[in-house]
Amino acid sequence: MPTQPMEARASQRYIIMSHRKLRRVINTIRGKKVTEAYHILRFMSYDAAPVVLKKLIEAVSNAQAKFKLENVDQLFVSQVFVDEGPAYRRFKPRAQGRIYRREKPTAHLTIAVQVKEAKVEGSQRGTKG
Repeated sequence: MPTQPMEARASQRYIIMSHRKLRRVINTIRGKKVTEAYHILRFMSYDAAPVVLKKLIEAVSNAQAKFKLENVDQLFVSQVFVDEGPAYRRFKPRAQGRIYRREKPTAHLTIAVQVKEAKVEGSQRGTKG
């Protein structure tokens, strides 16, 4: 019977930023340890990095509160994904009574961190010895 993984999440919706810009950042931290992901995001020069870093810190804080963890070294980024949100539409008047539409894209970000458990060696059936 499989046990439920110890996982904590943090999400933010309607970030006024393109989902492509956020995906470029989250693809670098997927599957890494939390401390390593923190250092990568801290020194990354993209505008999306502080947004993702803030959510990573929030997910770690949620995990510490939920599972009463003292050591953050046990955590790793198990899931991180960005979905496209609705676009805000803004209009700008132009020459000769025309109008130009400007769309500001939004995105929804979700980060999940999980406790990496030590592997327990089970009994070895069918071996001679």
